[in-house]
Amino acid sequence: MDEATRTDVVLSGYGPVGQAFVDRLARHGDTLERRYGVRPRVGAVRVSSAQCRPGDDGSVPPRSEWGAPRPLGETFDRTGARVFVQAVPSSPQLRQHAAQEAVTALRRGIHVVTATKSHLLTHWRELDAAARAGGSMIRISGATGAALPAGDLSRTSLRGLDCRTIRACPGGTVTFVLDRLADGDTLSDAVRAARLRGIAEADPSADLSGEDAATKVRLLAALAWGWDPAAVRVRTEPVDENTVGRALDAAARSRRLRAVAGASADEPHMVYVRLEETEPGDPLHALTGPEKAVVFGCPDAGDVTVSGGRSSPVGAALALVKDTIEVTAPRTGFR
Repeated sequence: MDEATRTDVVLSGYGPVGQAFVDRLARHGDTLERRYGVRPRVGAVRVSSAQCRPGDDGSVPPRSEWGAPRPLGETFDRTGARVFVQAVPSSPQLRQHAAQEAVTALRRGIHVVTATKSHLLTHWRELDAAARAGGSMIRISGATGAALPAGDLSRTSLRGLDCRTIRACPGGTVTFVLDRLADGDTLSDAVRAARLRGIAEADPSADLSGEDAATKVRLLAALAWGWDPAAVRVRTEPVDENTVGRALDAAARSRRLRAVAGASADEPHMVYVRLEETEPGDPLHALTGPEKAVVFGCPDAGDVTVSGGRSSPVGAALALVKDTIEVTAPRTGFR
């Protein structure tokens, strides 16, 4: 490994997403180094009760060989980390801890790459202030749509295009369930099918209630318009037993029912999730199965749509890899 391109990473969280992230870096390090001039390497993996140092080949030892967790600052010093990657669950219980660790990293000048949403919703301003103080960056692609690069569009690619609205189906579970309802499934059968295909989580309530879609659009709006997610009001319309008839009725008229999360620059700090009948020609109508999409409304430039992107632990891990490269790779010429 070329020491000039090596980039040490500290990873917090070793569930399915964290494991996929470690595996990707271990198996594709040579390719990343050749293509982007940087080779991220996991220098330490941390969970709530233990910590380990992967081998030179990137392999993580069995849990029985992990040691007690060390203070985060000490771990940063020992590894010489340039990036702190968060792949811990987005739960209220872990929110404060995730925020504190991210702030610690950012103030030290260590970039933060996160797939964790909870602390972004409540500590956005604090995280931004810490990053400015430390001269570091925070990237959140994994929290705004896994492998769907909607966050990148919101943050930089729409600059100067005067984006005024966001319409999105940013999660694959609800779209899949609604399509199954339109095919005649009951709600319980549709959710069961989503679980069997690995699309829905064991508890899909955040998806069906509209909470998860609203969260992602809150973050996209924060990137696009500078909103503080903590100040955003949310109104949602859930998918429930009453939705079955609406999905069937829409299908009978060649329309598709979609759970659409939206926000407008002209209605600051408001995000809604509504069940809408979409017609052919609408990018959200074209979605099938677990696909997802975001439509950015730009009056003069025209709508900008991004769709696709795998919703899975691998998709989220790839978003973490992408963001890690983005904050560390050299930028010259066309790069």
